[in-house]
Amino acid sequence: MGRSEPVSRVREKLLTTREASYLLGISEKDIIDLAEAKKIPHYKVAGEFLRFKKEEVAKLKSDIQKKFNLGKEEISLGERIKEFLYFNDFYILSGLLISFFLWVIFRG
Repeated sequence: MGRSEPVSRVREKLLTTREASYLLGISEKDIIDLAEAKKIPHYKVAGEFLRFKKEEVAKLKSDIQKKFNLGKEEISLGERIKEFLYFNDFYILSGLLISFFLWVIFRG
């Protein structure tokens, strides 16, 4: 009662590591490294997941790319595969184990 502020506020959507990397044109690993080095403003959700404000990332785009010489060349296929395996190793291993166990169960 008697509040001068509106009750409902629109929550701002924070960017994921993948979305920030796409916006800056650099790899997700580079985003994580920049966040750990405190070179890019970030927030931790649940103490683990990195999130970024879009306007803060957009403001830093040219500075980050110039200062760290990032994003000038395209990421090679080998680097993309390495990054994919780095971020999805758990799921790949789990899928292989499940497939193996299903094969053992149903082979006979």
